[in-house]
Amino acid sequence: MQKHLLTLLLIVLGISVKAQDYPSFEKQVYINGTDTLRYRIQYPLNYDENKKYPLVLFLHGSGERGRDNEKQLVWGGSLFSDEGNRAKYPSIIIVPQCPQNDSWGRISRTNTAPPDSLGNLKYMSDQPIGKSLRLVSELLDSMVSAKKVITKKVYVGGLSMGGMGTFEILWRKPGFFAAAFPICGGGDPSKVGLYGKKIPIWIFHGEKDPVVTPANSRRMVTALQLSKAKVKYNEYPGVQHDSWKNAFAEPDLLKWLFQQKRK
Repeated sequence: MQKHLLTLLLIVLGISVKAQDYPSFEKQVYINGTDTLRYRIQYPLNYDENKKYPLVLFLHGSGERGRDNEKQLVWGGSLFSDEGNRAKYPSIIIVPQCPQNDSWGRISRTNTAPPDSLGNLKYMSDQPIGKSLRLVSELLDSMVSAKKVITKKVYVGGLSMGGMGTFEILWRKPGFFAAAFPICGGGDPSKVGLYGKKIPIWIFHGEKDPVVTPANSRRMVTALQLSKAKVKYNEYPGVQHDSWKNAFAEPDLLKWLFQQKRK
């Protein structure tokens, strides 16, 4: 029954959703040797190539993996492409796509899960960075080197697998990001000390999430509080895995995000 529920949720929340294209996001590829990262990039309205802008990295969930360079915009594309938001918060938005055989974070799954645990997830922080996240990191570095970015205003967020990738890239690139917003994800609390002190992080999760249990976010909140991070946590009563809908509907999300500046 539980396995059937998980399969159904993944179909309903991820795989069955048709990609809606957003023409304001240009299709691009980043290539390093034989490795390729597909990504979409949206520049500000009235973009001036002689100016620097804030940058937002958004990491999609497992249901949007692939090679079409479109599905990764299913969730979040409408938020960032909204012309009102673009006018109010001029910034560069990067949304990469992870291939089907990879993940943003180093995560393994087990077959057993005690009640109110981290589900069947294990964070393997002793492993090297995965290929897709490494390419994302290199792409960000190339944007900084090209002097397109206000380096004190670089942000990262993501949902589900992307929420886990958000926590992972924070410790893989400590001191790089000004703020983060992981949604229905989780991470390794033992790595919080590498990045947590004073960084603003707004975490979101659904109370009834059966796919990635809220215990994943709760323990990260506790670890971040202990490390003196500026952490906020919204846990939505009765909401299951699709808590990104609630997070994207938060009226202060973008206002809060773009107010942050790395010291």
